[in-house]
Amino acid sequence: MKSIIRYITSFFKGLFSLLTGMKVTLREFFTKKTTEQYPENRATLKMFDRFRGELVMPHDENNHHKCIACGICEMNCPNGTIKITSEFVTDETGKKKKILIKYRYDLGSCMFCQLCVKMCPQQAIEFKPTFEHAVYTRSKLVKYLHDERI
Repeated sequence: MKSIIRYITSFFKGLFSLLTGMKVTLREFFTKKTTEQYPENRATLKMFDRFRGELVMPHDENNHHKCIACGICEMNCPNGTIKITSEFVTDETGKKKKILIKYRYDLGSCMFCQLCVKMCPQQAIEFKPTFEHAVYTRSKLVKYLHDERI
């Protein structure tokens, strides 16, 4: 008689557990679905402001940027995504000044940690919320940010 009682109680416990799971499933089945129609809605699609898509160096209308080639962003990059080439030049007053020659950024190996942007003393670089980066070769993911025309 005890085994029949144990069997019936375990049956109803299992049935209760099944109905609890089915309650969640049925509730989700009747909720309104939100699906983005991505390729068709490119014009109206807006990414979140905090989305980190690609590192850019803003230039003004004369193609000048704020970067002073200090190398802090390169030092803070955890996996060597940023490579800076700079040189010293002497200005008209005789002082040596460091100028940026090449700013190489590898989008394919970037972790999007934003350490480079946070540590930049001049706010010369920032992340832009672009997200379409599909290419056939990884070499096309290497960007040169020092010149806007490249």
